[in-house]
Amino acid sequence: MKIGIGLPNQIRDVRPGVLPEWARRAEEAGFSTLGSVGRIAYPGVMDTVALAAAAGATSRIGLLSTVLLGPVWPPLLVAKEAASIDGVSGGRLTLGVGLGGRPDDFVVKGLGARGTGRRLDEDIETYRKVWRGEVPDGCDNPLVPAGTREVPLLFGGGVPASFERVARSGQGYIGASLPPAMVGPAFEGVREAWLRAGRKGSPYLVAIAYFAVADPEAGTHGVHDYYTTAGPEAAELLASTVRGGAEQIKEVVRAFEGLGADELVLNPTSDDLDEVARLAEIVL
Repeated sequence: MKIGIGLPNQIRDVRPGVLPEWARRAEEAGFSTLGSVGRIAYPGVMDTVALAAAAGATSRIGLLSTVLLGPVWPPLLVAKEAASIDGVSGGRLTLGVGLGGRPDDFVVKGLGARGTGRRLDEDIETYRKVWRGEVPDGCDNPLVPAGTREVPLLFGGGVPASFERVARSGQGYIGASLPPAMVGPAFEGVREAWLRAGRKGSPYLVAIAYFAVADPEAGTHGVHDYYTTAGPEAAELLASTVRGGAEQIKEVVRAFEGLGADELVLNPTSDDLDEVARLAEIVL
């Protein structure tokens, strides 16, 4: 199982200037991937901007959005942003996409929180047309340079429709920030949908988990704050998943490896740059 690390782009009041150095240190440490968290209505850094900064600061490490909230964006803009990041990085981006569950993230007029599954399915077709160089209606030119590749797509979501979307349109799945025992059934649901669709091989399965090495208490508080708008029960549950210290972090690594995850992205709860080396010492 590969081990990646998230960028601290959605830490409350993150210092944006740390992101490029975080990315450089993660690459030097040997992490497989840099992940980003998608959220609009929170005082962090937009995931596409964080990934672009990471792309410019690195040359080898993978880049993965976990997850970009597809339906909150006009699809032509998502397609161009993703293609641009992928091109700048030399083809290192995998676009993880989810529906979005918080109404306040839907800030674009006309793109509300209803009908998001249907819209995302339509958007996926738009993304691929853009990446193929097709000229959108109302435009005089393609939106991307010639030679742009089709960016690999992973999908999040915890319902059967999400699993079917993976089997129909994606290369794999990104589990929610939940305890391994709660993610396992989703992984199995994706595998079953993949088989029903007659896809060859296996879906690429990505797990995500929160960590805090230096200050687990502050990390737990930060995650609780991030999920407050999801309601008190959800906030408590998700805050309880923060792994602090070497033994807890190693335990969650073993648990997701046991579920057959292909990659685990450990998301930070602080923008303390030393957390990169602290985590590397534990898991790499």
